[in-house]
Amino acid sequence: MVRLGITMGCPAGIGPDVILKAKEILKAFPAALMVLGDEKVLWDRARLLRIPWDLARISSPEEALPGRLNLLSLSELEVLPGRPTLAGSKAMVRYIREGTAWCLKGRLQGLVTGPISKSGLAAAGEPFPGHTEMLAALTGTKDYAMAFYGERLSVVLVTIHQPLKEALRAISGEEILRVTRLAHRFLKEDLDLPSPKMALAALNPHAGEGGLLGREEEELLAPAVKKAQEEGLPLSGPYPADSLFFRALQGEFHLVVALYHDQGLIPFKLLHFRDGVNLTLGLPIVRTSVDHGTAYDLAGTGKVSPESLIAAVRLAWRMATRRTPRSQAPSGLAPPYIPKA
Repeated sequence: MVRLGITMGCPAGIGPDVILKAKEILKAFPAALMVLGDEKVLWDRARLLRIPWDLARISSPEEALPGRLNLLSLSELEVLPGRPTLAGSKAMVRYIREGTAWCLKGRLQGLVTGPISKSGLAAAGEPFPGHTEMLAALTGTKDYAMAFYGERLSVVLVTIHQPLKEALRAISGEEILRVTRLAHRFLKEDLDLPSPKMALAALNPHAGEGGLLGREEEELLAPAVKKAQEEGLPLSGPYPADSLFFRALQGEFHLVVALYHDQGLIPFKLLHFRDGVNLTLGLPIVRTSVDHGTAYDLAGTGKVSPESLIAAVRLAWRMATRRTPRSQAPSGLAPPYIPKA
């Protein structure tokens, strides 16, 4: 049986809201889904949002069953919506750490993470800027990448959370090759695409216009694409970024390799603001995440969509099923149709 953990995220944010709003849809998944969070926080939020309470309290991952939403409560907090506390930040970290440990031990087959606060991580004494770097450290992973998946567009980033000036200096041929290898493995092994196609976004307008608008395409990007092709990686480009994402949207490419954060995230969020999925490539565990923040101003209001969480669970289920030994996996590899909220 595939068991997936869902971390609640920051208790004062919208993590509890989206879990509760997605509850009925999540119960339809053919997997055992287990929330790692706080029973009192979820109970209080359910009462505030007038959502019927039927989470099944369990004490270990092995007790989680499909057909219901299981809850393993790891904290006892007094937290108000939109008002983060130090105790809540420490609990937020505990959900991630314990979920990761259970995945590494094989007690969970994947982890879906709720929204966390970067300032909360710092307040709790964690040296990481976000989930990606924290999970890499917890799993001992050196070679990893941040990617974003949607039904219409998927993107992987060469550089992540850096000021633009620093990100441009950090772009190298080896980094392009490294994330391309990880993305190719994701497309082939986790999505089961027999012939994936990837494209590299150019850095300069019009891909440098033959050197008139910059020489990075000729001196750095094109050689990286050539090396990738020599390795057998299906990467082409570099293509002008202002038209590349449209081409990917039309089905010409399965994934775009973007050079810096906003180059990839602006078009992705334009298309998948509500249902996009963040994931970390290269980890020894399956990890997907909602693609939104804690939204403290919306916590407890009911004005949030659970679509990103549902999409993250769907992708984690698909990946975990691919990685689970056939003797343990449910029949069929394609995820079931789960209606959007």
